Amino acid sequence: MSQEKKIECVNRFIALANEMTAEGDSPPAVVSSGLMTACAVYSTYVVTGNDGALRESGIEKLTKLFGDELVTLQALKIERAQREGKDVSAAQDNQSS
Repeated sequence: MSQEKKIECVNRFIALANEMTAEGDSPPAVVSSGLMTACAVYSTYVVTGNDGALRESGIEKLTKLFGDELVTLQALKIERAQREGKDVSAAQDNQSS
């Protein structure tokens, strides 16, 4: 997969999420939850097809992949904030689910 194509996909999903939030009837937490569920549905489809389901080992693999993406993204965000002289400590672990 090319990095450019991945970034294009990410940007399209973010644009759609922002559009849904801007419409006013879907708070960001609802849109985020919807995106995560859609990701789970589509990832399951990619691995198993329309009629399949993941076993525990498949769930663990996808959970690790998502976790790795999250860790990478947060490290990049923290690095950028530090370069820009911004304080990132306030947003560390005080977000509610």
